[in-house]
Amino acid sequence: MVLAVIPARWASTRFPGKPLANIAGKSMIQRVLEQVNQSERVDRVVVATDDARILEHVRTLGADAMMTNPTHPSGTDRCAEVAQRFPEAQIVLNIQGDEPFILPQQIDLLADTLLGSSFASIATLAKKIGRADFLSNPNIVKVVFSPKAGAIYFSRHPIPFVRGVEKENWLEKQDFYKHIGLYGFRREALMEIADLSPTPLELSESLEQLRWLEHGFRIAVGITEWETLGVDTPEDLENLQLPRK
Repeated sequence: MVLAVIPARWASTRFPGKPLANIAGKSMIQRVLEQVNQSERVDRVVVATDDARILEHVRTLGADAMMTNPTHPSGTDRCAEVAQRFPEAQIVLNIQGDEPFILPQQIDLLADTLLGSSFASIATLAKKIGRADFLSNPNIVKVVFSPKAGAIYFSRHPIPFVRGVEKENWLEKQDFYKHIGLYGFRREALMEIADLSPTPLELSESLEQLRWLEHGFRIAVGITEWETLGVDTPEDLENLQLPRK
C-alpha cells in the first residue's frame, strides 16, 4: 500500500494558519488534497495536523485527517507518526501541504522512483535550473546526484563550483538541479529516520535530508520537467497565479 501523508501545521512562523488560506475560493489544503487524490499510485491520503481547526476543515471536505504531536520538529516526524497507524503501508509519501498545485504526475514519479530503485530507501525529485538567479538564492535548494548512486549532497549554495568560469556563465557549462521537496520512504527507513538526532551538516544548512545522508541512507532522485509553486509567506500567496487548465 502507498500512503500519502500531507503534514499541515497551524503555527508557521512566516504564515500562521497557512493550510486554511483561501486560494480562489478553496483552501490551500483542499487544493493539495485534490491534486494528491488524482495520483494513480496513491492508495490512501491522510492530512497530519496539530490543530483542531485544520482537522475539522479537512473532515468537512470528506478527507482523512489525524491529530499528531504538536512538538514534532518536522513534517517527516508527523508522517512517521501517521504511518505507525497504518502497518500495511510499505511506501509512505510526504507531500508538502504548501504546494497547492503539485501535479499528480510528480507524485506518481516520486512513487515510481522509489519503487524502481534497487538501492534506495528514500526518493525525492529534482528539476533542472534554467535561471542564473536561482543559483545564488539560498531558498532554492540545490542537489547533485549520480544516476547510479542517487543523491550525493544537497545545499543552499550553488553546487558544483565551476572553476575558471564567471558565475553568470555557469549554466552554459554545467547542469544544476533544484531540489523539489517531496519525499518517498520505504516504511523501515521512515521509522529509523524518525529516531535520528540532528547532524552537523543538517544544522549548518538547515536541511533535514542531510541528516539522512550522514547516517548512510541512500536517496534516489527522479527528474521532473514541471516546476512547483510553493507558498511560504502571505506575499507568495498574493503573487500566486492559478495554473491554466
